Amino acid sequence: MSGQLAIALAIIAVVVVVAAAVVLIRTRRVVTTPTERAVHFALQTASQAARSLRTGLSADSAREALPHLRDLTTADALALYDSHGELLACEPDDDSLWGGALTDATAHAAHTAEVDQRRVLVNDPCGTESRVRALIAQPLVADDAGVGTLVVVTNHRPGPGMMGAVGEVARYVSSQIELAELEASRARLDRAEVLALRAQISPHFIYNALNTIASFVRTDPDRARELILDFADFTRYSFRAAGEYTVLADELRNIDRYLTLERARFGPSLDVRLQVSPEVLNVVVPFLALQPLVENAVRHGLAGKGGGTITITAADEGTDCVITIEDDGVGMDPELLRSGDIDALDGGRDPAQRSESDGAHVGLTNVDHRLRAAFGNDYGLVVDTGVGAGTRVGMRVPKFRAGIRA
Repeated sequence: MSGQLAIALAIIAVVVVVAAAVVLIRTRRVVTTPTERAVHFALQTASQAARSLRTGLSADSAREALPHLRDLTTADALALYDSHGELLACEPDDDSLWGGALTDATAHAAHTAEVDQRRVLVNDPCGTESRVRALIAQPLVADDAGVGTLVVVTNHRPGPGMMGAVGEVARYVSSQIELAELEASRARLDRAEVLALRAQISPHFIYNALNTIASFVRTDPDRARELILDFADFTRYSFRAAGEYTVLADELRNIDRYLTLERARFGPSLDVRLQVSPEVLNVVVPFLALQPLVENAVRHGLAGKGGGTITITAADEGTDCVITIEDDGVGMDPELLRSGDIDALDGGRDPAQRSESDGAHVGLTNVDHRLRAAFGNDYGLVVDTGVGAGTRVGMRVPKFRAGIRA
């Protein structure tokens, strides 16, 4: 009896499994319709093509993208030309297919296509002996300028559906190339801004640092040797050939070198206080984001009164890191700062020295712009100051932001 029961239970289990499988198959068939599969295929193929095109239009990116573009257009063959009419790549990459008449015909189509109008060649454009029945030369346009031509080869006369697909694919390719150019422009701008900050490292600081070191050469050679090493490390970091970002720990380490050199010049009249949460030392910040703020505090906040205290804090606040540079120096008129009056930055010194204070103002603007460009408008500089009340400059940076790393 127990054996029969076991067999019955086994049969029931098999029936349940089969029934569940049938339900899953039917559900899958309902959910994954032909239309949904076509949409998924198109999106996946477009994404694969974009991966190559986002590096810009070149022979390598064209060669990688063309197989995916061919799938999107359902063409028999494709060719991509640059803005000068030079062939970048063709698909399929078959010498027997592209020799002679076809290559000449696609080159002619690419050269004769207008920026605002595609060129369609039908009725055996490669000769009656060829199977090719039509060529479609679709210009690629980015920022209102021609950047290349997509030539589609088909063995039948193209209908409205194919013509529309070719146009949409060309527009998609153009948008990816435009995004690549914008990305390259942004990278060039970031590099230019870093170069501008390097150029603004005060010549007066370099001159004063070297003079201070020279004064210790005879009286305290060991101290002079240490200061020379600090100066060398400071300049090596400030003029490094790395990227636009660094970690907070490295930025603070370089600030310490700078302040060591300034303390050697000011003596005990310059006091530095540092309060940093260990949790934020690996936070990524724009390269040289703190240097202009600290230098501005020394040059324009404390130098006018012969010294004072600079307090640097870096606190962990949830998903953000908050960094502040505060001095108890001469301060400035908030209205003049808001209006961009550069005389306010150095306590209203002689306009003949305006170029120096102008550099400080540009440095603050540069850091503010780079913070907002990297993290958004919620992450710019915040300045709190008043005449005779010192200056406090703060910045908030996210502890993690996708795509940004040192």
